[in-house]
Amino acid sequence: METVRVQDIATLSNLKGSIPDDYIRLENEQPETTTIKGVVLKVPVIDLSDPDHQFVLASVSEASKDWGIFQVVNHGIPNELISKLQKVGKEFFELPQDEKEVLAKPIGYEGVEGYGSKLQKEVEGKKGWVDHLFHRVWPPSLINYKFWPKNPPSYRKINEEYTQSIVPVANKLFGLLSEGLGLEEVELKQGLGGEELVYLMKINYYPPCPCPELALGVVPHTDMSAITILVPNEVQGLQVFKNDHWYDVAYIPNALIIHIGDQLEILSNGKYKSVYHRTTVNKEKTRMSWPMFLEPPPEIEVGPVQRLISEENPPKFKTKKYKDYVYCKLNKLPQ
Repeated sequence: METVRVQDIATLSNLKGSIPDDYIRLENEQPETTTIKGVVLKVPVIDLSDPDHQFVLASVSEASKDWGIFQVVNHGIPNELISKLQKVGKEFFELPQDEKEVLAKPIGYEGVEGYGSKLQKEVEGKKGWVDHLFHRVWPPSLINYKFWPKNPPSYRKINEEYTQSIVPVANKLFGLLSEGLGLEEVELKQGLGGEELVYLMKINYYPPCPCPELALGVVPHTDMSAITILVPNEVQGLQVFKNDHWYDVAYIPNALIIHIGDQLEILSNGKYKSVYHRTTVNKEKTRMSWPMFLEPPPEIEVGPVQRLISEENPPKFKTKKYKDYVYCKLNKLPQ
């Protein structure tokens, strides 16, 4: 079991403006020297309630091809429910440490679910300034409630309500993304396992950091998922790599941030782009985010959709089981 949490380190009075060496990024990764200052990137914002279907369709398709990320508003999830989701997540991380450790990932456990501070081995042994909690929320057959907090008492109810609200949003997005490739509305979702598609909730907790210019919350990466639907709090932190530079992404209250992930890039044979992103941390404020990863089941084979393949457009990716893709990526093996 991990015993040192970032949240604990952040509260140590003896830090006095410094952080442990493990959390100081290499110079070419440090936010201070790699972020374009004073520029907040306005990634595409799409109104899902717009009655002009073709306009929404074109907007989603273009954003997915050019950016790999966009924000959606008027998505149908009540603002009050998003606030409740944020509240119960924050309350969990404010519990006494021993209560959180009940959900810690067991020693030798190879799954992702549970409470922890580290996901994979990093170059030079560096660490991210973040603690996290993972648990599956959909489909019901895959839910293991032992990884769900019992405190606060409303945690389960709120997360189940949020999941019920997000499923139709995800279905709409998959339909638009399919149509944007000239496919039938259901084709992309079917290529990811259909109704067996896995919804994996993660809560990221980035406590205040004495040296935010030297640390990162989450290192640069693309998501392994098909898409990621993310709710942030109001503290700036998400950055994307665009035109060879890192930029802050504008925060829009109650918007959902949509990341195109690796599996959608593979299915689209490279037409949609998996967004390269990272997170920074704040000196005074706690940043939190709630990404929902939509993934194929482990045994599902994912490869370019056959209808998108031709002599002029040969396959750019190998077809493989999702679990094998994950193994290769986590272990930095060639795909």
